[in-house]
Amino acid sequence: MTAPEPSQTWDAGSYQHHTPFVAKLGEDVVALLNPQSRERILDLGCGDGALTRVIIKHGADVVGVDASASFVASAKAAGIDARVADVQRLSFDEEFDAVFTNAVLHWVPDHGAMARGVHAALVPGGRFVGEFGGFGNVAAISTALRMAAAQWGADSSLAAPYNNPTEGEFAAVLEAAGFRVEQAFTFARPTLLPTGMRGWLEVMRGTYLDSFGDHREDALSSILAALEPSMTNASGEWFADYVRLRFVAIKP
Repeated sequence: MTAPEPSQTWDAGSYQHHTPFVAKLGEDVVALLNPQSRERILDLGCGDGALTRVIIKHGADVVGVDASASFVASAKAAGIDARVADVQRLSFDEEFDAVFTNAVLHWVPDHGAMARGVHAALVPGGRFVGEFGGFGNVAAISTALRMAAAQWGADSSLAAPYNNPTEGEFAAVLEAAGFRVEQAFTFARPTLLPTGMRGWLEVMRGTYLDSFGDHREDALSSILAALEPSMTNASGEWFADYVRLRFVAIKP
């Protein structure tokens, strides 16, 4: 589930292998959306369409958009109406009963432009429901990445190119776009990484790691060494320090 983010490129197969939990944990957000039969729903940052398919099973007519051509191709192969699009430049006009998004908006630099486009895409009374990384999301990981950049002379701006607002900041953005915010809250969710921190970094920050050039493996080893004491359990399993922001907003 991706959005425009020039400092990271995406591969659908790698994403599915290393981060299957993204779609699984997003099922709670689909339940919050409560899609109805014959509703027209926009999946904002649909990725490979894993959650799009869940919404479709409820009988909704779903369009998915994503910035990644690799993800859109994967979604199309599954029979989904998926399109390559920048979520900050949506051009829909009152076409959807609801807009859904999961694990996307922390990649979006301009939340205001995104929110205005979503507002325009919804019919009056339509709802915008989603979840993404809120303030403090992957803070420990980001710190380790910045330290490695300083140590090895890499571009630190690539280490953590996220937009992680507080719930109050994001609610204000939605309200400025014309929404009525029904709920917006954050919660910590330490998340098990099935292929470890190395796998997570390869899929989520692979482009950043590539910026180290010949020092790529040295930098990755230093990052893992810095994180291991606080990000593994007694069994040696790796976790990410996720903090999520979940919200529901209505277009009056």
